[in-house]
Amino acid sequence: MQNIFMEDIPYRVVDGVPLLGRLYRPRAGAEVLLVDVHGGAWTQGDRLNNAAMHHYLAERGIAVFALDFRMPPQAGYPAALEDVNFGIRWAKANQARLGLQARIVAGLGASSGGHQIVLTALRPMDYSVLACEAGVRDADASLAFVVACWPILDPLARYRMAKEKGLDKLVDAHHAFWPDEAAMDKASPQSVLERGDHAGLPPMLVIQGTADDNVEHLRADAFADRYRKAGGAIELHKFDGQPHAFITRAPACPQSIEANALIADYVQATTAAL
Repeated sequence: MQNIFMEDIPYRVVDGVPLLGRLYRPRAGAEVLLVDVHGGAWTQGDRLNNAAMHHYLAERGIAVFALDFRMPPQAGYPAALEDVNFGIRWAKANQARLGLQARIVAGLGASSGGHQIVLTALRPMDYSVLACEAGVRDADASLAFVVACWPILDPLARYRMAKEKGLDKLVDAHHAFWPDEAAMDKASPQSVLERGDHAGLPPMLVIQGTADDNVEHLRADAFADRYRKAGGAIELHKFDGQPHAFITRAPACPQSIEANALIADYVQATTAAL
């Protein structure tokens, strides 16, 4: 911990309420900054959800800025995506405030946060209605690369799976966040690729457990296949027998240690190649 500086920093204010980001900055500086979007079925959690991952990465010289964003009941779709888009722009435009001079700004997301960071990477100009606000007007939301952990890559398919299996909490979360199935499909990374209306295809790493009861793990295979066909570079690493959010559930287990190391190695190698 002595090698990491941590601070909560407001990156925007909505209706008088500040939205915070938790900064994890290696004291020796960092060449890359990951903007992190937490999971929680779009309705729960906060910037500390992935803290175990953030500490690990920062200890290895990778800076992280983990965002809070609006969620139900305060606001549903598309407010969170607007905040994520704004947060990326803010991080790019305010590196001095973050104490950084990072050459690369990339994305990290888990579960529903994985959905949001992947969608932003594919369509960085969407959900940017706040881009004219002071402090971000000269920055864009494009990402150099993305790391997505157990992401919801097809919200509509996940919704239908949850209904079929009687996963009432997940169904309720979809109802709280999404206005309807049309919005789920419009904002589906899988559907964006199938429609061919992506604007970006940054390099991507996807981490997925095969015993995930929150999202069908074969959805990651379908997405990776479509991503490659679209011309994108993607690595999909599956961990046998691991559940949803296995790194944050049990960070000391061998598979979590392996996955964290894989993420750090990918971030460092991809940064060096850019």
